[in-house]
Amino acid sequence: MFKFHKEGAKIILITCAVVVAIVLLTDSLIPNFWVLKTIQIISLVFLILVLQFFRNPKRYTQINENQIIAPVDGKVVVIEEVYESEYFKDKRLMVSIFMSPINVHVTRYAMNGIIKFSKYHPGKYLVAWHPKASEENERTTVVIENTTFGEILYRQIAGALARRIVNYAKEGMQVIQGEDAGFIKFGSRVDLYLPLGTEINVKLNQKAVGGITVIATKS
Repeated sequence: MFKFHKEGAKIILITCAVVVAIVLLTDSLIPNFWVLKTIQIISLVFLILVLQFFRNPKRYTQINENQIIAPVDGKVVVIEEVYESEYFKDKRLMVSIFMSPINVHVTRYAMNGIIKFSKYHPGKYLVAWHPKASEENERTTVVIENTTFGEILYRQIAGALARRIVNYAKEGMQVIQGEDAGFIKFGSRVDLYLPLGTEINVKLNQKAVGGITVIATKS
């Protein structure tokens, strides 16, 4: 079962109103049967796409202090050691998950802990897999700390279609693994930056399920 995310409420209501108006108005304004039905079907398909994009399925996270879980649904596209220049200013293990428009776009906290840093950056809208997207696109950077992993960083990155990132993390908050951390609208990516030596449990091109898939464990 799933419900719709609160961030989609306004868009869903507007889309429903527009589709209903189109169906009612075209019925009386367009005499050609096939043109009428084509317009109405396209409108209904668009409504279905909006509804599926803002779906928010219930996920039952098995909270585990020794695990980092996937913050989002999508495909693992990068696993590599990189230099993180904004907060840590040193080398970290980066795991990137790419979300297509058909994926669930809810962001979930990857582990229990306290929010140490949370910052929004306006920016460009390069395609989410572009190498410069993590530094030049609209994005948020959030750091969570706990006693098991120390500090980990995740970065919500807007894609070519995304125009708004929602981030609920505030500095000083105590957060729970698997709980709702935000939303990215219409195509995006999330990067996780983990301490060197962390055991990675996923592989490239693997499908990740937010709140469920174990990304890494404490070695």
